[in-house]
Amino acid sequence: MVRSITALAFASLVFTLGCGGSEDSNSGTPAKPTPAEAPAPAKTAKPAPTPPPAQAAKEGCAQPGIAAKGKPVYVTFCASCHGEDGAADGPMAAALNPKPAQHNDGAYMNALSDEHLFKVVKLGGPAVGKSPLMAGWGGSINDAQICDIIAFMRSIADPPYQP
Repeated sequence: MVRSITALAFASLVFTLGCGGSEDSNSGTPAKPTPAEAPAPAKTAKPAPTPPPAQAAKEGCAQPGIAAKGKPVYVTFCASCHGEDGAADGPMAAALNPKPAQHNDGAYMNALSDEHLFKVVKLGGPAVGKSPLMAGWGGSINDAQICDIIAFMRSIADPPYQP
C-alpha cells in the first residue's frame, strides 16, 4: 500500500511539475513564459491604404481621353460583348441577359456623364445599378486608358456626342 501511495504521489508531482507546470505553485496564477518560450512578435509590413473604389471612381478623367488610343483598348476589353463598333453585337452578346449596352446609340450614351461611364468601366455594372455581368476593368487597365475608352465611345455615338 505504501508503494501505491508513493507511486501516486510521485506521478502527481511529475504531472504538476513536468506536464502541467503552467501555474505558479505559490500564487495559483499562470506562470510567465521565459523569453525562450515567448513567441516572437510578428513583423509584417503594412500596405499603404487604398481609397475605396467609389472614391477612386469619383476622380474620373483629369484630362479628356484620346479616342484613337482608346479604340485598341476598347477592342481588347469591351468588343467581346459590345462589338468592335459598339453595336452590342460582340461574340458574347448573344449569350448575355440583359444584353450589353449599345455604345454607338447616341440617344442613350449621350445622356450619360463621363463620371458615370468611368465608374462603369472601372468598377463594373453594379457600381451604377446595372448588370453584374458587366465586369469592372479597373484591375486590368489604368485610369488614363479608361478615359481613352470613354473618348472612343463618345466618338462612335450616333447622333454625335455634344459636351
